[in-house]
Formats: sequence, C-alpha cells, structure tokens
Amino acid sequence: MSTDDAFAEAYRAHYWAVSRFVARRLDGQAHEVEEVVAEVFSTAWRRRAELPETPLPWLYGVARNCLANTVRGLGRYRRLLHRLGNHEAARRDLTVQSPDAERPGSWVHEALARLSPADQEVLRLTAWEELGIDELAVALGCGRSAAAMRLHRARGRLRTQIERMRQKGTTRPEAPPRSESPPPRSDAPPPRAPSPGPTRLSPHPVPTRAGGRRHV
Repeated sequence: MSTDDAFAEAYRAHYWAVSRFVARRLDGQAHEVEEVVAEVFSTAWRRRAELPETPLPWLYGVARNCLANTVRGLGRYRRLLHRLGNHEAARRDLTVQSPDAERPGSWVHEALARLSPADQEVLRLTAWEELGIDELAVALGCGRSAAAMRLHRARGRLRTQIERMRQKGTTRPEAPPRSESPPPRSDAPPPRAPSPGPTRLSPHPVPTRAGGRRHV
C-alpha cells in the first residue's frame, strides 16, 4: 500500500475518533474543534511517510501537539482581552472539561482537575480513548516503560485527591442540639385578663336602704 493510500485509509477510519479526542479537550467549541482536526490531518498528510501500521495512537500524538498550540493561542487571546478591558468576554470558560462533568460522579472530574495537565492527559488517554500501554507510549512519544510509570503515578495522585475529598466530605461539623423550648422573654407583655361576661340579673328583687328594689 502506498503512503497516500495509507493516509486515506487512516483518514476514513479515524476521522471521528480524532474529532472526539479534540472535542473533549476543547469543551465542544465547534469552530475550534474543526480547525484543530483539520490541522491534525494536514500534519498527518505532510508526515504520511511516518504513519505506523496502527495509526490512531500516532494521530492522537499529533493532535496533542496541535491542541497545545491552540490552547496557547486561547491564552494569548484572553490576556489581550484583559489588556483591552473587555473583562466580560475574557471570563469565558476556556478550560478543558469532560463532557460527563454534569453526570453523577462529577466529583471524580473535580479530583482530576486538581492534577497537573500532564497527569490529566495520561488518565484521559487511557480512560476516554481506551489506549493500552503500547498505544499510550506512541501517543505520548515516549518508551513503554516511561508511559507505564507515568500512568502509575497519575493514578496514584488521582487516588490521593479522591481520598482527600472523601475525608473532607465526612468531617462536616455537627449541628448544635435543638433546645426543647425557648426561654421566656423578659420583655413579653403580661397576659391579658379575660374580658368580663355580660351582667346577669337575679329574677328576685331585693329591697334597698333607699326603699327601692334591686335585682340579684
């Protein structure tokens, strides 16, 4: 198979995998995703003589380099907006997030976000792209032993962050005990006396000193 045919086959087989790879790291910003994917395959075309027999991990490595350039460009753009005083536009969310961040278990993504970018990328390549150690080494551009060590250390740091978050979540201060009844207020008004009922007259008249009669 010629190098041109090998590239065409890799393009047809892995275009959408590379697109998902890029979209996950750019938070689904469509126009930027398309630009990066186009750059990935343009680079792959220029380097088509280097295409390995299993090209997808190699394409991921190319995509990582293209993404690094894009992220640096976004950072420069944000700093420019700050200098121009356009703070509202500069506060746009330009961070890389998982598409599953709003689903149950999103605290795992919070723990992942606390790791270094290098550790995050190693874990994403194995979790999102499901790369094995050999494929991970190709994507990272390092040897198999180095890739295995980087993955081992990244997983250990992730476990440490998760454990810290769990401990923080289980040591919340207890609420103070509720009082059975509130103490009486010293400034409370005195109780009102019951209103007198209607006067009832006795059916039998009683004589008075003045000679009159009164009812009791």
